[in-house]
Amino acid sequence: MGHKVVAFDISAIRGLWETRVKKHRAWQKQEAERLERSALEKIKEEWNLVAECRRRGVPQAAYCRNGFLDTSERLLDKLERKLLLRQSSPSGGRDGGSSKFVFELSGEHWTELPDSLKEQTHLKEWHISHTRIETIPAYIKLFQAMRILDLPKNQLSHLPAEIGCLKNLKELNVSFNHLKSIPPELGECENLKKLDCSGNLELTELPFELSNLKQVTFVDISANKFSSVPICVLRMSNLQWLDISNNSLSDLPQDIDRLKELQTFLLYKNKLTYLPYALLNLKKLTLLAVSGDHLVELPTALCDASTPLKFVNLMDNPIDNIQRQDGEEMMESEQDRQHFDKEFMRAYIEDLKERESVPSYTTKVSFSLQL
Repeated sequence: MGHKVVAFDISAIRGLWETRVKKHRAWQKQEAERLERSALEKIKEEWNLVAECRRRGVPQAAYCRNGFLDTSERLLDKLERKLLLRQSSPSGGRDGGSSKFVFELSGEHWTELPDSLKEQTHLKEWHISHTRIETIPAYIKLFQAMRILDLPKNQLSHLPAEIGCLKNLKELNVSFNHLKSIPPELGECENLKKLDCSGNLELTELPFELSNLKQVTFVDISANKFSSVPICVLRMSNLQWLDISNNSLSDLPQDIDRLKELQTFLLYKNKLTYLPYALLNLKKLTLLAVSGDHLVELPTALCDASTPLKFVNLMDNPIDNIQRQDGEEMMESEQDRQHFDKEFMRAYIEDLKERESVPSYTTKVSFSLQL
């Protein structure tokens, strides 16, 4: 009995697959050209550059030309080479004179300060970040020459009362830690000029004793749980910059005009329904940023183009308010999200300051790319 044999012309099969491969390559080429022309790719590249430059402390003038971002000079590559050169030098990137008075520490493997630090009471600056350190030891009171305490992005859960012994302290940055309170003894640091407690998420108040800080010009308590402007802040007579954005404010105090020197006031991402007319008494105020989603009443003079005040009415993105479904993995922590949002707004606000005028409102849009 014979067998049925099915015969194929191999050239026909080859022709079929060559046609498919040709079509697939043509599609790949068109997709690559589309992505190259896409504005989203350009936006992503520029904002990645801005975020990285700000993380490294690069001034805006270094990467911005006539209002446009310059991504053609391989700026980050140059910075990386300079960083390697600094790391290979004995001074660690600072001149020999100043490095003797500066202590720097970074890395998640650090869970406590080195024991040898206690002997270096001559230090004037501490720069400690991205560690797992939870407490600052009480012996900090021995550092009477301390000028700057820069302690962002650690795991600090409280500050010691001994911090009030630092009479020469001028800057305190404890942003993006896990603080739930600020010691009232900080009010004894009468030479303090800059206070940054942003991004701790759980701060609800500042102690009244901070009213003694008459030299403070900068206060940032954004991304916390303040329901009102702290009384002590209203008594900081030299305050020029106040950021209380991303909190739980529903109104502003009627005596907000006590802050006669205030120049920048950031209020966005709160639940304000009206703005008091007392804001018009702040004659030096040049930038006011609020979230307009809940505003039903505001002084019309705030929008008057003849005044030097730049009034920014932000319409928050409704996507931010959508709850994640159960079981969906969080790709980033709340602090990371707040930090990115803060850097975004800081870049936007600095750009506004360089403009002669601003739009009557700004809609902030969040988007994600899937490639």
